[in-house]
Parts: sequence; structure tokens; C-alpha cells
Amino acid sequence: MASPALLMRVVASAYSVAEKAATIVRNVMSAGDLGIVEKAGPNDLQTKADRLVQMSICASLARKFPKVTIIGEEELPADDVTEDLIEDGHCEEILKKPCPAQYTGIKEEELVIWVDPLDGTKEYTEGLLDHVTVLIGIAYGGKAIAGVINQPYYNYEAGANAVLGRTIWGVLGMGAFGFQLTEAPAGKHIVVTTRSHSSALVNECITALNPDQVIRVGGAGNKIIQLIEGKASAYVFASPGCKKWDTCAPEAILHAVGGKITDIRGNSFQYNKEVKHMNSAGVLATLRNYDYYASRIPNTVKESLVP
Repeated sequence: MASPALLMRVVASAYSVAEKAATIVRNVMSAGDLGIVEKAGPNDLQTKADRLVQMSICASLARKFPKVTIIGEEELPADDVTEDLIEDGHCEEILKKPCPAQYTGIKEEELVIWVDPLDGTKEYTEGLLDHVTVLIGIAYGGKAIAGVINQPYYNYEAGANAVLGRTIWGVLGMGAFGFQLTEAPAGKHIVVTTRSHSSALVNECITALNPDQVIRVGGAGNKIIQLIEGKASAYVFASPGCKKWDTCAPEAILHAVGGKITDIRGNSFQYNKEVKHMNSAGVLATLRNYDYYASRIPNTVKESLVP
């Protein structure tokens, strides 16, 4: 049998790397010393988990795929990473799936991997553990084509003996796995938005959509999960602040199940390695009915956000 295509090997490795990352996240929390430092202010935090997880993900993937470009959120020195942070396993089930034809010829140097080691850091420090995700997005030709989202604390409210965590993954042209795809209630407009980065513009935009309900949660990965599990019908964030490593993995998974994500002005995100990291013009994402929400974004909001 022919060996699996590069893309499937990268996704299969990213799956195992994300599971190890989740273990690190839980271990740091249970050890009790989060090692919090402020980056740009009290809403922009980094913890020991962010640092260790990024080292683990980037070093593990770079060792296996040395020519792939890997861009992580945290600026860390390229120190020797200790062996206990390296994960060299892969998910067998993913390797067994055929690679979509349009991606079978991809070479290592054509891939860019965007890593958010701990999306929802502020919520992590506040004990809102279900908001936290680990994001590994895989881009080719500037497009997000595959992604892995791990929720280290999925199921954490189910009691002391609950098995914690789950890994969701997807590839364009194949679908997404590890969760139950559910549509939001028909005719209901439930908007999910930021919890800790609100502003007058963010609120003006949401008000214009006349939602039945607004859910405020942390983490871009978490918000996309709200869409694909039918808890929200649109993710709206009319503000800069979100970065490429926040959206790459969630975009691939959302697009793999027929959803759509753009900036507030309707532009697609680009994920080539030279691109600027900030998504300056915000985020608009839906599983269904994208045009309904896009058509209701006020021009004043669009004009305030420059891509």
C-alpha cells in the first residue's frame, strides 16, 4: 500500500501533538502555579501552559516535518526543548483515510502551520476551563485546509471520574470529525461574541443584528465550536484583536462542514507565511445563513475596520 499523503501525516501528527498539549495544559493547572505574565496588558496574558504547549507543538512538528513553516502565538527563544515535551505519535485512524485528491501532491515547504497553544488564556487563568482550546491550523496556498482543535477540559463538569478532553479535526473536501454536527435552532438568531474584548463598535454591530440571544465566551476556537454544535448561529467580532493562529484551525473545520468565515467586510483570511498576523477587520462566521448576517452589518462598522 502507498504511504499516506503528506497532508494526512501532518494532520495525524497534529492530532497526537494536540492531545499531548492538552495533558500539559491540565498538568500546569493541577500543579497550581500558572506562571502568569502580562504581554500587552491585563487582557493579554501568557501562562506557563502557553509557553510549554507552544514549545511542545512546534518542536514536535518541526522534528517530523522540518521544511514546514510553523508560526506560533508566543514569542519564545528557540532553546533546546526537553524530550519530555516531544510527541512523536500519530493518529492511526487519520492515516487510514484517503487524502482529498487536490492535496495529494503537496510538499512540506508549501505548508504553513499556525499554532495557538492555549486559546482563551484569560479564561484559563479565571477557571472558565470549558472556554479553553489548543489550535493547530494547516494552510496551503494561503488557505486554511486542515485543522485540529483540542478542548483539554471538555466534559470537566461531568464529575470526578469523567474522561476529560476531546480532539476535533477536519480537512477540506473530507469533512470534520470528533463532534456531532448540529444546526442552531431554525429562525433563532443567536450571536456568540467576545467575553473580555468588548467595545462600543463590537456592541453596535451586535445590536444591528437584532439577535434573540447573545452569548459571551472566551476563545475563537470555542466560538467556532458553538457554531458547529448548534449553540449559536453567528460568531461576530467587530474589532481587531483576533490573529491568524486564532482563526486558521477553526476556519478549516468550519469550511469542511459547509460553514463560512470572513472578516466583518466579507474578505477571506489569507494564511501564507508572509501575511500580517492580526485580523484587523474582525470576524464574521456562521455554519449556515452567512448572507443574512453579512447583509445586516452596518456600513459604519465596516468603515471603522480597515483590513
